Amino acid sequence: MSVAVPLPPEIVRVPEAPPAALNAAAASFTALTVRLDYLSDADVEQVRRAYCFADQAHLGQLRNSGEPYITHPIAVAAQCTEWRLDAPALMAALLHDVIEDCGVTKANLIERFGAQVADLVDGVTKLDKLQFNTREENQAESFRKMLLAMARDVRVILVKLADRTHNMRTLVSASPEKWGRIAHETLDIYAPIAHRLGLNQTYRELQDLSFRYMQPWRYTTLAKAVSKARSRGRDLIQKVQRDIETAFAGASMSIRMAGREKTLYSIYRKMKDKQLSFAQLTDIYGFRLVLPTTIDCYTALGILHRLYKPIPGRFKDHIAIPKANGYQSLHTTVVGPSSMNIEFQLRTETMHHVAEAGVATHWLYKSADNGAAPSSASSERFGAQWLQSLLDIEDETRDATEFWDHIKVDLFPDAVYVFTPKGRILALPRGATVVDFAYAIHSDIGDRTSAARINGEQVPLRTELRNGDVVEVITASVARPNPAWLDFVRTGRARSKIRHHIKAVGQAAAEKLGERMLGQALRAEGLGVLPAGDAEHQPVWDKLLRFTGNRSRAELLADIGMGKRIAAIVAKRLVVLLAEHGEKPDALVLSRERLIACGSDAQSALIIDGSETAASVRFALCCRPVPGDSIVGYLGHGEGLIVHACACSVGQRLRDKEGAERFFAVEWGEEPTRSFETGVLIKIQHDKGALARVAQALSSAEADINRVGMPDGTQQDSIDLHFIIAVRDVDHLEAVLRAVRHTPSVLAATRAESVA
Repeated sequence: MSVAVPLPPEIVRVPEAPPAALNAAAASFTALTVRLDYLSDADVEQVRRAYCFADQAHLGQLRNSGEPYITHPIAVAAQCTEWRLDAPALMAALLHDVIEDCGVTKANLIERFGAQVADLVDGVTKLDKLQFNTREENQAESFRKMLLAMARDVRVILVKLADRTHNMRTLVSASPEKWGRIAHETLDIYAPIAHRLGLNQTYRELQDLSFRYMQPWRYTTLAKAVSKARSRGRDLIQKVQRDIETAFAGASMSIRMAGREKTLYSIYRKMKDKQLSFAQLTDIYGFRLVLPTTIDCYTALGILHRLYKPIPGRFKDHIAIPKANGYQSLHTTVVGPSSMNIEFQLRTETMHHVAEAGVATHWLYKSADNGAAPSSASSERFGAQWLQSLLDIEDETRDATEFWDHIKVDLFPDAVYVFTPKGRILALPRGATVVDFAYAIHSDIGDRTSAARINGEQVPLRTELRNGDVVEVITASVARPNPAWLDFVRTGRARSKIRHHIKAVGQAAAEKLGERMLGQALRAEGLGVLPAGDAEHQPVWDKLLRFTGNRSRAELLADIGMGKRIAAIVAKRLVVLLAEHGEKPDALVLSRERLIACGSDAQSALIIDGSETAASVRFALCCRPVPGDSIVGYLGHGEGLIVHACACSVGQRLRDKEGAERFFAVEWGEEPTRSFETGVLIKIQHDKGALARVAQALSSAEADINRVGMPDGTQQDSIDLHFIIAVRDVDHLEAVLRAVRHTPSVLAATRAESVA
């Protein structure tokens, strides 16, 4: 049995600027060569060429500490060797600043080192230019660019994380004004990404370094408290080591044991979140046991639980159920000597590499003689799944802020583990629902979800999942995503898929409306029909799209339907293009349209019958028009068509402000397909049962009550009741009001022009 218990890490101290001799040593390739033993001689030579080029490019440049600048690229490359990254990644690490700081172009790098290295350097350079302390939209765009660069080649973000880690280690040399901003940026962005990719050692270091510069007084105070506690508990820790050594020697089991302390930042977060003092913390100390096989891990767990009493509820099996980033270990907390709580982690050597290096384990095992281990492949798969999900969300979400909203829940997960009926395990963020589960299986399953069972019992779709739930999703071919799901889904994947579907439905409705509006505008210009999208008219549409800046005919029509383009302006341009194509306005159509404009006909108006979707046509809440009212259509800015009553004061103000070109003639269809909301104001005597009698009168008149408002706690003799009711048309509304006026206790009943 081998036992190695290194001392817990000391407080991070940044040394003074080294003397010239040390500077020269740190700036030489020799400092890196000893770390390249896993590369072939040819690869080492390629890395040397990159070093010589970077050294020459940075010649004469110094860091804030006074060291030659080349010491920074060497340190970044050295960190990358800890992950056993390949030669192109190490070359990119050495060259990552030459484009931005030395005037070297990407073309120069392609010529000297090939396209792969040049692309990596270019990717890291673009990340270096991102500014995260900007306005919200720019910040979200920066997040998007960084995460997508990472998704396309994970080596880009690995080099960037190595770069950020070294910059944080040497941040003391920067001006104090920069400390807070850089530390916050590291803690909020880079540390979570390192965690999501399974780079736990880097994650912990970035957290502690950020904590040190964000709250130096708390950091120093807590570091001193931990140091004192370590001194006081040294005898107890040594006793635990002896007990474990004896117990495992008696079982003839070989282990490697290491002391494990919580990081200062994790201690601080626990004290803050649980409102504890340092003296109240009971699990500062821990041990990690590394064993030969997975079976040995479970056997060792039994030995530990015989040796020390386990604390109920503090055991987690992350071997059977890995974390979302591929992490595997057994966790248990026991009551040790003097009632001291001690946490143990049990894992194999392979699991240990995955736990510390995450997706970088791919290169660790690729360079090893024994090839990739199953857990290495597992970690790579977990990372690849998340990276692929970024590309999927980007494909459906072009808005940067929306993209960040989708993925930030995946960056800060508190996982819950659930099962499919066939036993497959899925890790989802805490608070995830049945719908999140359905989309995690497959987007088609999510889109067609109609019901669900958890542990065999029927549950609502908004039910939150708990650890160990067995979830069965019931689908239906006619089911479609419900916009109401956005109120409770938790994962970025589910949210982006639902929004994508809603946009697609809205896009189709807006396209249909835009086609009708453009056709109406063309008739006003003397053209009877909208040109088809066939091969004959495609050149005309291509010229029109270049004029409007749209990518397709469908997109242009949708923009018109949503109010982003004015149909009249597009129609005038289209008439010119058609004339060049040999199709000129028809004098008869033009004459008829002019006659219509004078009020003699209404055939060119858009027909509204209630079948339109809310995404394309909405009815103004200020006047709530119903069939029989004279109406006009207002084309809002990206809001689709909004129908106002002609007498509506709000609509009239909009016409004065926006101009007549945003208003269109609309007419009711002969047979509306549904009822329409409108507001009524009913004044009643303050009698017992008056409200019930009014409601009964409305119901008897076949009016649906959608909302009612009344003053609170009034002591007046009369009360004004505000109702939103649904009626078929103006005649139906008048019949409803007559019925209400004949109701006892009703003093007056009128239509309300505006109801909040």
